[in-house]
Amino acid sequence: MTQLLDVAGMTAWLRRDGVERILVRMTEYLEADYRRWDEFEKTPRVASHTPLGVIELMPTSDGRLYSFKYVNGHPSNPARGFQTVTAFGVLADVDNGYPVFLAEMTLLTALRTAATSAMAARALARKDSAVLALLGAGSQSEFQALAFRGILGVEELRVFDIDPGAVAKVRRNLAPLGFRIHEAISVDDAVAGADIITTCTADKARNTILRDDQVAPGVHVNAIGGDCPGKTELDPTILDRAAVVVEFAPQTRIEGEIQQRPEDFPVTELWEVLTGAAPGRTDDQQVTVFDSVGFAISDFSALRCARDATAGTALEAEVDLIARPDDPRDLFSLVDVLSPVQ
Repeated sequence: MTQLLDVAGMTAWLRRDGVERILVRMTEYLEADYRRWDEFEKTPRVASHTPLGVIELMPTSDGRLYSFKYVNGHPSNPARGFQTVTAFGVLADVDNGYPVFLAEMTLLTALRTAATSAMAARALARKDSAVLALLGAGSQSEFQALAFRGILGVEELRVFDIDPGAVAKVRRNLAPLGFRIHEAISVDDAVAGADIITTCTADKARNTILRDDQVAPGVHVNAIGGDCPGKTELDPTILDRAAVVVEFAPQTRIEGEIQQRPEDFPVTELWEVLTGAAPGRTDDQQVTVFDSVGFAISDFSALRCARDATAGTALEAEVDLIARPDDPRDLFSLVDVLSPVQ
């Protein structure tokens, strides 16, 4: 049987262990896997684009486990009563090809995106970073805040969104958890005094959410909203004066902020910084940018984390995905045509 962690099981896990603790644990899985980067198969995701959004498959394998995630991104969905992003994912045993773990990944993707952001910021932001600006107050906001507090100790938030209701939602969800929250009236107001700026908007367009003059020396920019061709958030001039770090350069050049720059624009991959193969931040005045589009290895890590945390508990169910005839060569025996259904 294949183990299943459905929406009910996922939410029960989050309530049982706590989102912040899970994010800290997931970061450990992420860093362990990024440090063994060369063991993984790597390819840009397979995307099907339409005017309304995108549907993607994100595969990888370390030679022992294979994973893939199915995920969509439809910016107009909330106005129609649907989630912008939905996802599910699978871990399979490379030895026999059988799927061993199936999980909802709408919540899990939110967790892994936030955990990856915090992991990158721990390597790239100034060590004394204490204030996080959130530009965009959508579904990712609370997870980002909890990840940055769990990993970097950040508790002060400055939040801006063109929808005041979204900012009010962030306050409603996070103020009871001990965050100090400033509801900004503009991007300028939000970034004033911020050490880290997260941009996370949904509009599928080439936008300038953050201008170059709004990024002070020493700031770390966590750019996570630009994640498909034709969708960007940063003034490209920011990239020209920053140390830019990406997950997997061949994918980010198609989908990330650096799609605005020539193919030979210099970037460093995150695994290089984590292993010491390349420098991250070199001084406290340097601007750093994590141009994150989401990568399959992060999903692999998140699936492993979820599987290990819930294995053998009531949070998991079993789903019968694999046909198992008595004779593996006789699949037709399962049809049993001599005993038709009445």
